Amino acid sequence: MKTVKDYIRTIVDFPHEGILFRDVTTLFADPRGFRMAIDQMLHPYAGMQIDKVVGLEARGFILGGAIAHQLSVGFVPVRKKGKLPGAVISEEYTLEYGEAIVEIHDDAIQAGEKILVVDDLLATGGTAEAGIKLIERLGGEIISCAFVIDLPDLGGRKRLEAMGMDVMALCAFKGL
Repeated sequence: MKTVKDYIRTIVDFPHEGILFRDVTTLFADPRGFRMAIDQMLHPYAGMQIDKVVGLEARGFILGGAIAHQLSVGFVPVRKKGKLPGAVISEEYTLEYGEAIVEIHDDAIQAGEKILVVDDLLATGGTAEAGIKLIERLGGEIISCAFVIDLPDLGGRKRLEAMGMDVMALCAFKGL
């Protein structure tokens, strides 16, 4: 029987030489694989109060939308700077080769709402940390951060756990 990990292909030297890119588009394209991933991402939160799912740009939108639908709750995107209309708040974070900024609408989350953060991949944790900071600035209470893939060698899980976050991933890959 296939696991979620079996649906994920590895592309060598993308986007840079020496990188093993874990491509979830093959998981998303397969109806059984996609259903399995969504079901497994939902399972740990059965019976918990969740008010909104926050998806991190960009593959987190695909997962987060499906999870929010299954939970019958709202979905909120955290986007790259300049992609959201209306009033936003921003958070800058460090990337491997520079800095980036993510944003959320300033009225997307109400104080006290219970939030599930979702993305496809946890690497260094920079994007997730920036998203968490935005949610917390709006008064949201993060119940957990859920990912399809963890790259433990890059330290993202430890980074988020050091912030007091619960972290769940469906599978892990060694290396970059």
